[in-house]
Amino acid sequence: MRFFNRSIRNRSREPTRNAGAGSTLQMVSLYGEYFYGWNGKLYESDIVRSCIRPKVKAVGKLAAKHIQENSSGIKVNHKAWVRILLRKPNPLMTMQQFLEKMTTQLCLSNNAFALIIRDKNGYPTQLYPIPASMAEAIYGKDGTLYIKFTYRNGKTSIFYYDDLIHLRQDYNSHDVFGDSPGAALSQLMECVGIIDQGIVKAIKNSGIIRWFLRFSQSLRPEDIQANVKTFVDDYLTYESETFGAAGVDAKADAKQIEPKDYVPNALITQQVHERLYSFFNTNKKIVQSNWTEDDWNAYFEAEIEPLAIQLSDIFTNALFSVREQEAGNRIVFEASNLQCASLNTKLAFQAMVDRGAMLVNEWRATMNLAPVEGGDKPIRRLDTQVVDLLEDMLAKMNSENYMVIADLMKATIKDGFPKEANLKGET
Repeated sequence: MRFFNRSIRNRSREPTRNAGAGSTLQMVSLYGEYFYGWNGKLYESDIVRSCIRPKVKAVGKLAAKHIQENSSGIKVNHKAWVRILLRKPNPLMTMQQFLEKMTTQLCLSNNAFALIIRDKNGYPTQLYPIPASMAEAIYGKDGTLYIKFTYRNGKTSIFYYDDLIHLRQDYNSHDVFGDSPGAALSQLMECVGIIDQGIVKAIKNSGIIRWFLRFSQSLRPEDIQANVKTFVDDYLTYESETFGAAGVDAKADAKQIEPKDYVPNALITQQVHERLYSFFNTNKKIVQSNWTEDDWNAYFEAEIEPLAIQLSDIFTNALFSVREQEAGNRIVFEASNLQCASLNTKLAFQAMVDRGAMLVNEWRATMNLAPVEGGDKPIRRLDTQVVDLLEDMLAKMNSENYMVIADLMKATIKDGFPKEANLKGET
């Protein structure tokens, strides 16, 4: 809390009040500690949505697991309340949908919030994403941090920061929030909008006047319109017998007008798109799902894995107390990155299964196959047991049986499978 107390002393502040549940909560509002959701309507852009969709879908496939590791061993998803929460965080969405919504908000505003609903014992029971248009950091007189959210309908809410899950990226200028992408994207999105508008206007202008008729004598307006209509019907319609050729007498002079609209060339458009790809740390192959195994691994390590680590740390701190964390409880978001590997790579992992480095069901999961009974137990090839036998023999060797142990080791190395013998040296 020293950090926040120091910030309070160094900044102007004013007390604010929030009425709720029949009580008044005295707050201290700090100028400059706020975050506005950029109203540039990024999500309405097709190219922006295509840039963030691969990341959103990949994060949605992360598998959340509760792991408790201590001196007694490792337990996975052994607590019912954690297992249920990680499968269905609230009645409206599954964990996949929850992660996709949080990731979308994170990509668009560099901040994503979720409210933790706890029971009377303090255990989390539900998680709800908070779609706020503005968030403001508010500190109590004792230095306690709260976040005030302003929604699109103008209503506000204040929540204790420890009751929030807060994801952030581009964490630079603010103490609490990630920097908004609005300043970096505004000019780039303006270029995208101008290019799209230029193409639309060029198409619309293609239907404007292409012929200009100038009559050598004065005519009434209705006569001018009648002559123009006759010219169009005779020469500019597909049904006309003289379509493609026109002829006029001395009473009128026909001149063709060519509209000259500027449309950005393909190179300029491509450069603008490349800048957007670079901003969202992606590329055309990822966006169009035309990647190779190496392309996806590079994208995964750059974008998905850092967010998976952040999710693991934040969920661990949000769901477990310090004492529970010291007991070995943590949340891990595992990525099924091997599902994106090629078939040859997946088949090569059978060597890890043979040596007990990978479980059978873990290998089957990479092949999108259902688990089988007994597949959660490690297996080893019989010829790999020789190493274990030699280590066991060396551990049991002493001054009385060393000759027998030596003979057994020779037989083991030679035959691979020694016959049963008395390791104490008795015959």
